Amino acid sequence: MITIEDFKKVEIKIGEILSAEKIPDSDKLLKLIVDFGENNRAGEKQDDFQSQATSASGRQIVSGISVYYPDPQVLVGKKCAFATNLEPRVIRGFESQGMILAVSGDDFFSLLETSKDVLAGSQVK
Repeated sequence: MITIEDFKKVEIKIGEILSAEKIPDSDKLLKLIVDFGENNRAGEKQDDFQSQATSASGRQIVSGISVYYPDPQVLVGKKCAFATNLEPRVIRGFESQGMILAVSGDDFFSLLETSKDVLAGSQVK
């Protein structure tokens, strides 16, 4: 069990997947470039850090979901929920700056998607 204060520390935002590709020599990993609205909204502050995983086009997220998406291009344009304030982590040489949220069971898998009219960068409350 965690307290509500602990839960409030988790930043969950909607991101639009700009690109998706398999990571070479991996059966499970995809590299996603995700727009969180950081670069396209006037007056909003961009993240304080820059790295190989953050660029003008989006933030890099590495996720073990390729088994569910043999053609990663089907993910492009989807708006999904992501945990965005996790400490960056290097996975197979690729820095990941967040985590896509999904639900799964023995016979199902689903990303947590929103409708197309939700703005990238919107905070989940």
